Amino acid sequence: MARKTFVIDTNVLIHDPEAMLKFPGNDVILPLALLEELDAMKRFHDELGKNARMVIRTLDALKSLGQGDLHSGVHLENDSTVRIQLELKPANAGNFGFSLNITSNKIILTAFSLKQKGEQRVVLVSKDFAARVKAEACGLEAEDYENQKVSFENIYRGMRWVETSKQDIDQFYKDGHITPKENDFCPNEYCIMTSPEHSSAVGKYNAQTGKISSLLKVNQHIWGINPLNVEQRCAIDLILRDDVKLVTLFGQAGTGKTLLALACGLRKVFDEGIYNRILVSRPIIPLGKDIGYLPGMKEEKLYHWMQPIYDNLEFLCNSTGSEPSETLRWVMDSKKIEMEAVTYIRGRSLPKMFLIIDEAQNLTPHEMKTIISRAGAGTKVVLTGDPTQIDNPYLDKDSNGLTYTVSRFKNHKIFGHIYLEKTERSELAALAAEVL
Repeated sequence: MARKTFVIDTNVLIHDPEAMLKFPGNDVILPLALLEELDAMKRFHDELGKNARMVIRTLDALKSLGQGDLHSGVHLENDSTVRIQLELKPANAGNFGFSLNITSNKIILTAFSLKQKGEQRVVLVSKDFAARVKAEACGLEAEDYENQKVSFENIYRGMRWVETSKQDIDQFYKDGHITPKENDFCPNEYCIMTSPEHSSAVGKYNAQTGKISSLLKVNQHIWGINPLNVEQRCAIDLILRDDVKLVTLFGQAGTGKTLLALACGLRKVFDEGIYNRILVSRPIIPLGKDIGYLPGMKEEKLYHWMQPIYDNLEFLCNSTGSEPSETLRWVMDSKKIEMEAVTYIRGRSLPKMFLIIDEAQNLTPHEMKTIISRAGAGTKVVLTGDPTQIDNPYLDKDSNGLTYTVSRFKNHKIFGHIYLEKTERSELAALAAEVL
């Protein structure tokens, strides 16, 4: 395959600080404007600043990874070269028509100028759709960064429907387990078995025994709620299993992702004492921006971002049968539930906690790695989100951290996933999710 010249946009390196090392057999160009952006970002005390500093450290370490220098190009073991391209004067850029007051246009100019000078197969790599459109308008090739992309349409769903005989289903109810005819189940995958006689059963695949086993027996409601469909029943079973340390829940609005995670967390912390505390966190969008512009202490600032969590807590306390305000006050006064912005989780060690990350589709794969790696001994992590509803301008349903996590963990025994499809919030919410 012919060698290409890839000009990297800043947002690619912020998304994956080691992206410059992942173009084997090609030339990687880092425009001067990119370095200036990174230099401005490195002072931020958040995930953005952390990633910028990591990119700069990676650049500084390139000399030890290969041969050459950053001006002429460092040749790496994967037969790629990485070099910094000094900004070219507009006079050398032919008929480039975009304003150079915008940094992204300067990066496009670098690619445009290299092509004008005769470089072969110049490709702009950017997470910014508008930048790719402008590059193509200049006659350049433009691509999204594909290294950490997976297909959302073909994503593992965590459960499957299998048609079998009534005799097999009866045997399953009798023994509490059955050996599946198919051998391609993932660990902790759920199986809904149906027969032509309209009998059915639900079980979970146990990777250690190679059998589909019965679900956990839940003898009473979980903080006032009961599953309304088979997907929610499987999700509850998965979250309540202490041997499954990482759970992901996909689903559109109203499918019960956050409510189920909170209810099971309350059961595990307040009723069973398995975990010391519940820690609930959400990305602050725009991601990486500080929340200091809101008045008050940190808790007061977080209240507005965490309002959906408080709404769910209030609903659960209303469902317990006791005085709702008293129950909610008791929960909050116990100091066993904590709200935190994702920005402030970095650097913490979180042992024996029930950690819920809501709206996790707005995190990058690198940020997801940072958060999950915070889990200490005895901690369970539940990630919830809808990859089709993303607020981060540089992510999509294929490249976000939540989708990426499912694709990387699906074959591991400590992981489980459920894709919730049915909206149960209300008839109106279900109709809106379908037709809007």
